[in-house]
Amino acid sequence: MIWKARRFCFDITDRFLTMGILNVTPDSFFDGGKYFDLQAAVEHGQQMMEDGADIIDVGGESTRPGSESITPDEQIRRIAPVIDKLASLGKALISVDTTSAEVAKSALENGAVIVNDISCLSFDSGMGDLIVDKGAGLIAMHIKGTPKTMQKNPTYQDLFAEIALYFTNAIQNASSHGIMPESIAIDPGIGFAKTSTHNLAILKRLDKFKVLGRPILIGPSRKSFIGACTGAAVEDRLSGTAAAIAAAILAGADIIRVHDVKAMRQAAQVAFAIRETKDS
Repeated sequence: MIWKARRFCFDITDRFLTMGILNVTPDSFFDGGKYFDLQAAVEHGQQMMEDGADIIDVGGESTRPGSESITPDEQIRRIAPVIDKLASLGKALISVDTTSAEVAKSALENGAVIVNDISCLSFDSGMGDLIVDKGAGLIAMHIKGTPKTMQKNPTYQDLFAEIALYFTNAIQNASSHGIMPESIAIDPGIGFAKTSTHNLAILKRLDKFKVLGRPILIGPSRKSFIGACTGAAVEDRLSGTAAAIAAAILAGADIIRVHDVKAMRQAAQVAFAIRETKDS
């Protein structure tokens, strides 16, 4: 399977990709404030590259449940120098985590090649045309509502059918802007308008989304459903995250989005080896 992002082309037929999370924010649910300083952010990005990240996903706005939006100008102020520095190293591709076309434009002009849009082009009418103009890759995520409202009693009549229809419509909408399907990866949105049961069901049956023919990204890292299963606080959810990552890879995930690149990449490598081993 091919995933295109500007001049880059990933063939992920026989591999998975690791995306490292770099939140340049004061309030993200796990690492808020840790990398708010430019030097700290760049050093952490470099470390994730050394640990094997294929992509560094840089965001300047928290999307944790209940979070408030911030201005594009403030997002740009936070992330532009980080993206510029990390992109210049050439050791991993850079993704920008934003729903703002203005922020995405700045990031793409500073070296990013992928836009990770949790709204799937729906929060900013200019995002689709921008992605076409820049030839960027797109990560289209499933969400209901906004980060501020999404966890207020999320309900589904048919979880998998509704998410699959959402992605079918999203790919068609992207195509109407001129975005080729080969540029799109899909993310079922673990923790975004989902209960713990919804999250577990998605991880168990990711294969249901394979019919869409696009790479599947999964981002369970340290999220609350792991705490619901284990009772562990967010700082103690490394092992639970590893289990979720392994389950996702076994169920067909192509891209893992994680805070702890080295450990989670190892977990994914073992699960991937199991998944790909032929029956004797």
